[in-house]
Formats: sequence, C-alpha cells, structure tokens
Amino acid sequence: MGTGSSQPLTSLKILDFTALLPGPFATMLLADLGADVVRVESPTRPDMVRLLPPYDGDTSAWHGVLNRNKRSLALDLKRPAAVAAVARLVAEGGYDIVIEQFRPGVMDRLGLGYEALRAANPALIYVALTGYGQTGPLRDRAGHDNNYLALSGALSYSGRRDAGPPPLGIQVADVGGGAMGTLVGLLAAVVQRAATGRGQYVDVSMFDLMVAWQAHLAAHFLVGGETPEAEGMALNGGRAYDYYQTADGRWLSVGSIEPKFWQGFCAALGRADLFAPGLSLDAAQQAWVKAETRAAIAARPLAEWTAVFAALDVCVEPVLTVPEMLDHPQTVARGLVVDVPRPGGGSQRQIANPWRFSGGAAEYRTIGAALGAHTEEVLREAGFAPDEIAALM
Repeated sequence: MGTGSSQPLTSLKILDFTALLPGPFATMLLADLGADVVRVESPTRPDMVRLLPPYDGDTSAWHGVLNRNKRSLALDLKRPAAVAAVARLVAEGGYDIVIEQFRPGVMDRLGLGYEALRAANPALIYVALTGYGQTGPLRDRAGHDNNYLALSGALSYSGRRDAGPPPLGIQVADVGGGAMGTLVGLLAAVVQRAATGRGQYVDVSMFDLMVAWQAHLAAHFLVGGETPEAEGMALNGGRAYDYYQTADGRWLSVGSIEPKFWQGFCAALGRADLFAPGLSLDAAQQAWVKAETRAAIAARPLAEWTAVFAALDVCVEPVLTVPEMLDHPQTVARGLVVDVPRPGGGSQRQIANPWRFSGGAAEYRTIGAALGAHTEEVLREAGFAPDEIAALM
C-alpha cells in the first residue's frame, strides 16, 4: 500500500481485476507512484503471468515486475460472499477506483459491473480495459497485441515492401495502448472527480489507442487522399532515415533527417555528394542515396561507427542489445535499473518507473506477491471481522 507522502498518487486506492500484460503494467506504474493497488485474483485460476519463465526461485520474473508494490487479495468471485466483499471495499473500504480487463459484460454477470458498484459508491471511477471497447461489432472478439496493430492499419506501412510487416519485439498495443491508455483515462477521471465530486465509467480500447496513435499519419489519407505504404514516407524507410547494417552484422540507426544533421552525417561518411540528393523528394535520387549510404556503413564495424558518431550531434546511434542498453551510461545516469526487495530477503533487478518528479519519487517496496498473500490484511483494514475473513478464505 502507499506509504510515502512524497509520492504523487498516495491518495488513490485501487481494486485491480486485470491480468496478463496491459492492465498489470498500468497498475504497476500507479503502485510505484504510491497508489494502494490491491490485486483481486481467483484462488483457483492464477494469472498466466505467474507461470511464465524465467524464474527467480519460485517466482516468475514477469510477475515479479508487473505486480510489484501491489497487494494480492484472493477471492472467488463466483461466490456471492466474495462479490459482497468487493462491494463493501468500494463502499466502506475507500477503494473508489476499479480497473478491470474482462470482456464486455463479464463483470456485470458477476454482479460487479459499473452500475452495481456505483450504487455502493457514486464517486467510483471504473476503468474497463478491452481489446475493442464496449461497443461495435468486435466488442466480444478475442485479440492480442498483433491483432490490434493489424486492424489499426499501422502494420500496412511498417516494415519492408518485399517482406511485409515485422513481428515487433515489444507489445506496442498492450503497453502503449492498453497500459498508457488506462493511465491517462484514469488520471483524467481523477482530476475531474476532484473538481466535481463525481466518478465515472472509462472505456479504454487498445484498438482505439492504436488508431489514435496514427492521427498525424492518417491525415495523409483523410486530407491528402494518399494511402500510407511501407517505405513510402520519410520516417518509415522511404528516405535515408533508416537502419543500416555494419561490417560485423550489427546495425546503426540514422535519423539525420533535418538538413543540418544530414550535412553532418554526410561529412562523417566523407560523402558530401550525398547532401543535395538526400534532401530531394525524387524517389530515384532517394534510392541512390540509400544504396550509397548502405554501402558506406557496411564497410566498417559498429564499434568504429559508434566512435565516429559519439563526437557528432547528428542523430545517429547504434542498435544496442538489451545487456548493452542496461550498461549504457545514459541508462545508469537515469537510474533505470533498480533493486526491488523480495519478501524473503534479497532483491531482484528490475526496470525502474520512468517518471522523475521534483517533489517526489517512485518507491520499490516488494516484487510481485504470492497469490492471496494479503487477503487477511486487506479485509481487516477495511473493517471485516475475523469470522467474516475466515469465511472468505
């Protein structure tokens, strides 16, 4: 639970009914910043994340990070007493924020939908995170990160023309859409509640967020009538802004798109002749520039290019591996790796919360807890009698 007054979100008390990646990532960030996040979990059907390797002892590393700083409340929501307990936590326990990630209608069928819980506490903020939202023909359809990206249209102009869309190494829709969409929607509702005293229902769709991420790119079609295509725009491989393979099979990112950066890049290559055609909008000239750039970069290993561009401010950086990123001076300077305590002693290295505040800081109290580890504690704090707690465990 939130303990430090210097943390920005210590006033928030959240019941978290999410699983897998999108919702837990959002509530992890909230808990880091002081929110009291209680994860409500089935005692018989654990979140699959608890079973994913690698393991730190008996604990999944995924679970360890995604559910750090949270407490675990084990309740069988198919039991009427458990449903009543949740309503009581909302009405009397101070937990006036609910975040859930079931398909539309599931929480209603359990007796824990927005209308039911709002009756217990009119100030309730209820965030429903789903793949496709609460309305529309796909509202009940299952989906994963790549499905939301596929339907959003974003993948149609990502990757290479002759290879198709790439399977991304990170879950863009889950984290950039689901988790970040949940954070913004929730905190906007919190600000509005502070002004009006009223709670509300927040409908977050990962598909919607992925469409919204393209507001500027969709303008190519909405206004210009042009369909975005792979390697057809300045920032998706249509110009020199791209990734280039080095002599040792590594990769260099070249983002030298503005004239001053492009001029510096051409000078570093010893190819001043690339400057003018590199700024041209002619496709043939751009293809020639890219071919020449590709050949030049391929002539030397990554370490040599990294040394060349380290002294130049021209938007060129090496593509690092994860171990290299963790050891990078910028990562170290920003404190992006932290040691998070384990319940039984020792600690686990994890990626830190990314926000820096002048008036507070994230805290790291514990890795993800054992299933139901805090059931008695949470219920006792909310005023449940010992016999009531025993009946729920």
